[in-house]
Amino acid sequence: MAKRKIVWSHRARIKLLIILEFYSERNKSKTYSKKLYSDFNKELSLLNKQEEIGIRTEFEAVRGLIVNEFILFYEATPEMIIVHTLWDCRQDPTKLKIK
Repeated sequence: MAKRKIVWSHRARIKLLIILEFYSERNKSKTYSKKLYSDFNKELSLLNKQEEIGIRTEFEAVRGLIVNEFILFYEATPEMIIVHTLWDCRQDPTKLKIK
C-alpha cells in the first residue's frame, strides 16, 4: 500500500498553531512546541499502517487518535489521512466540533 498524504483541515491547522504558540509563549521556549508537533506527526504516521487504531466517534468515518493530552480527530481514505480537528482534553467537551 502506498503511503497516504496527511492533510490538516483549516480548523485543525488553526488549532495546531494556537496550541504551539501557547506553549512557546508560556514556556518562553519553542522546545516543547517542537516536541509536541513531532509527537503529533509520529502518531499520525502510524495511521498509514493501521488506520483503525484511533477510537470511534459518533461520525462513522472519523476516529480519534490520543496523543499526550490531545485527541487528533481524523478520517482515513485510500489516498489521504484528513485531520479534521485537534482537541485538548482539558477543555469543555460541550464546545467540541469535529466536522
